[in-house]
Amino acid sequence: MTNSTPRFSSRFTFLVSALGIAVGTGNIWRFPRIAASNGGDDGAGSFLIAWITFLFLWSIPLIIVEYVMGRTSRKGTVGAFVHFMGKPFAFLGGFIGFVAAAIAFYYSVVVGWNIYYFGSMTFSDLPATTDGSWELWNNFQNSSFPIMFHGIAMSIGGLAIYKGVSSIEKVNKVLIPTLLAIVLLCVFRALSLPGSMAGVSYLFTPEWSQLKDPRIWLDALTQNAWDTGAGWGLFMTYAIYIRRRYGIIKNAFMTAIGNNIVSLLAAIMIFSTVFSILGNDMNMSKPEILEIMKASGPGSTGLTFIWMPQLFAKMSFGKPLAILFFLGLTFAGFSSLMSMLELAVRNLIDFGVKRSTAVGWIVGVCFIMGIPSANNLEILGNQDFVWGIALMLAGVFVAFAAIKYGLSRIIIEISAESKDDWAFPIWWAPVINYVVPIIGITIFSWWMWLSATVYAPDDWYDPTNYYSVATCLVQWGIVLIIFYGLNNWINQRLDNPLDN
Repeated sequence: MTNSTPRFSSRFTFLVSALGIAVGTGNIWRFPRIAASNGGDDGAGSFLIAWITFLFLWSIPLIIVEYVMGRTSRKGTVGAFVHFMGKPFAFLGGFIGFVAAAIAFYYSVVVGWNIYYFGSMTFSDLPATTDGSWELWNNFQNSSFPIMFHGIAMSIGGLAIYKGVSSIEKVNKVLIPTLLAIVLLCVFRALSLPGSMAGVSYLFTPEWSQLKDPRIWLDALTQNAWDTGAGWGLFMTYAIYIRRRYGIIKNAFMTAIGNNIVSLLAAIMIFSTVFSILGNDMNMSKPEILEIMKASGPGSTGLTFIWMPQLFAKMSFGKPLAILFFLGLTFAGFSSLMSMLELAVRNLIDFGVKRSTAVGWIVGVCFIMGIPSANNLEILGNQDFVWGIALMLAGVFVAFAAIKYGLSRIIIEISAESKDDWAFPIWWAPVINYVVPIIGITIFSWWMWLSATVYAPDDWYDPTNYYSVATCLVQWGIVLIIFYGLNNWINQRLDNPLDN
């Protein structure tokens, strides 16, 4: 099996595919909102400092582990955990695989929104007012279109991975360079707007006293984990298909740093546009502008779907820019959705299921499981809350797998077989050994505390409350119990896969 596993055809196609994992819709709409939410009176630069810090204390170390686990085992998350931790821990690989699939259920819904808005921006007039934007949004949400476009997104995602790595790299060779070109074009246009530099200045100006606030560090970590996709198992899956001569350390740095550059470019575009139109044209004050940027709106997308279309309507060449903006969001969504689907498909292939059958099953199940989120924004918010927190646990599990296997053993084995790669950073082993578990447990505890004191203070124990502690514990518990109960069966299936 190891020798017959297909590989990425070049380092470039692997890099653009890996960048496709990291660069998603969260870079373009979530990052600017979180930066604004953590900005002070003078600027949001302190958040950027904390965010970049966690690039090196969470994302890059975990991406290195994922690349090591995938390339060494040539298995999906389940098989990789068996290889690195032993057969009793197969259920942890199953849990991580399910978390990524659960995110795909509702992530596909959001990709469908972007497809719809791309079409709306292309064939209809841009909404010129807030009321017009809300009407466009509500008419869409109150129709059957969210389910239909969720199905379209899932179908295209399935087609993109149907032939495995060969189709994945072909799609990403088009998606990622085009996405980067769209982002750069939008940035240049935004920077040319009168008053845009006020937004750029605010984004990069640090307010040093904010670094004493633990919340800004916790938000920075959460965003960086979301930004890069570290610890999700996605990089582990794509690493199955990389050749040994492709350097693990070098590519981990390039993937993570490239992703964060895209986030910064997106923030420059959003801050420039919003400060120019709202501040320069509509004479809003800085606090009023920031309040609009911070407001999460429906599905945490208020800035993207309610405000951006009407802001584009107020600028010269706004319509083509709006079309490009939502096309870029669609491309970013697809590149990440593909990797989530491939993770689930790869685990079925390891059990001996044919790729065509596995793709059909995964796409079908993900579509059905995503229908509640397509129908109800509260359910979508619940799923985002539950499985978003679970990603912190997944990152800790990935670190534990490396610790169990032996960090010094990993360094020796990978260094011996790598060519033209960078050496392991001297801080990698202590960060994986101590920092990642401490950070992961801290952020997990913080989110649980927020749920009990802020999101659902009166009924944190009620699993039917969308944002309670109990809803997380019940949903995670069901999945963990199922996979733990299937642990022996999973190992038997890995040892004796079905005939292809």
